[in-house]
Amino acid sequence: MSHLQQSFSVKFEYSVYFTNALFNTGNTTLADFFKERVSAAVKKVLFVIDRGVADAHPELSDNIRSYFQRYTDVQLISEIMTIPGGEASKNDTALFDQIVEAVNVHGIDRHSYIAAIGGGAVLDLVGYAAAVSHRGIKHIRIPTTVLSQNDSGIGVKNGINYKRKKNFLGTFAPPVAVFNDEVFLDTLSDRDYRSGISEAVKVALIKDADFFFWLEENAGNLAARDKEAMCYLIKHCAKLHMDHIAGADPFESGSARPLDFGHWAAHKLEQLSNFEVLHGEAVAMGIALDSVYSFMKGLLSEEKALRILKVLTTLNFDISNSLIQIRDAESPILRGLAEFQEHLGGLLTITLLTDLGTGKEVHEMDQELLIKASDYVNRYTNSH
Repeated sequence: MSHLQQSFSVKFEYSVYFTNALFNTGNTTLADFFKERVSAAVKKVLFVIDRGVADAHPELSDNIRSYFQRYTDVQLISEIMTIPGGEASKNDTALFDQIVEAVNVHGIDRHSYIAAIGGGAVLDLVGYAAAVSHRGIKHIRIPTTVLSQNDSGIGVKNGINYKRKKNFLGTFAPPVAVFNDEVFLDTLSDRDYRSGISEAVKVALIKDADFFFWLEENAGNLAARDKEAMCYLIKHCAKLHMDHIAGADPFESGSARPLDFGHWAAHKLEQLSNFEVLHGEAVAMGIALDSVYSFMKGLLSEEKALRILKVLTTLNFDISNSLIQIRDAESPILRGLAEFQEHLGGLLTITLLTDLGTGKEVHEMDQELLIKASDYVNRYTNSH
C-alpha cells in the first residue's frame, strides 16, 4: 500500500479599526486601507447595508458615494444594496440569492470586495455569500451594533439559518478588515444597545476576572449609555475575542467551544421565540442559567453566582423568560443540548464556571440540577 501525504499552512491576517465617522471625507482610515492594497487589477467594492441602519442614517449612501468620488483607488459599484436586518435576514435564502446575483451582475471577482454595513445577522449573511462566491471574495465588515462590534463582527464565522437551525450553513472565512465606527451606536435602540453587552459579560466570565470586576463597577454607566464606558467595553471585548481566535482551534475543529458559554440554551431560545428574543438577550439568560447551574454543581460559590445575576439585572436584562424555564424533562429548551452537540460534533461539550474569569468544560448536564437552576433564577428575578 502506498499513499501521498500533503500538509500546508495558510496564514490569515486582518485588522480591526476603531474610528468615528468612517465615511467623512476627512477621515482617511478606509482610503488608506485600500491604498495599501493597490494592484494592476481593477478592484471594485459592492456595499450591502442593513435596512435598519439605512433608515437611521438616511445620508449614509450619499456619504459613501461622496467618499469614493474623493478616494478612487477602488471602483464603487453604483448600486448600493439595502436588505432587511435582524435574525430574520439569516432565515431568508432569497436574500442570499440576491447578493450572489449582484456579484454575478457587477463582476465582483476575487480581487474585489463586498462590504457589509449592519448588525451581526447581516454581516453573517453577507460574509457567507462572499465566502462561497468564486470560492472567496474579500469581505469587509462594518459592524453597527454593540454585539457585532465587540463579538460577532470581529470573528471568523459566517452563516445563515437553515432547516430551522441556527447557523446550519456557514463557513470559517476571516474578513480582510473590520471597521468599528462609533457613530452607528448613537442611533441604536436601548434594547439593541444593551443586547450586545451580554457577550462582554460572557467573555469576562470565562477569560478575564478583572474585566468582570470592571463590568460590576460600570454596569450602571453602561445601562445609562455612557459613551466612554461603551467604547472601552467594545475595544477590550474585541481584543479578548481576537486573542481566543488566535489560539489553538480558530476554526473549531474540536468539540470544545468556550466562547459559547451560555449559548446552548440561548440558541434554542432564539428559535423557540421565532427570533423575537434578540441574540444578546438570549445569551444573558443562558449565562444566568449556566452560572447558577455551576453553583448547583458545586463548581462556583453562590456568592459569585449572585454577583453575576446582579450584573445582568443591573444592565436591565430579563433573565427569566418563560421559554427558557425548565420545569421538567420535557421542557422544550432542553432540546438545545442535543442540537448544540450536533452543531459542534463529537462529545457534548459545555463550558461552566469554576470562578469569575475561569471556565471548565463538562460533557454532560444533569436535568434535575438544570430544573433547580432554572427555578433559582426565576425566584431571584421575582424577588428583585
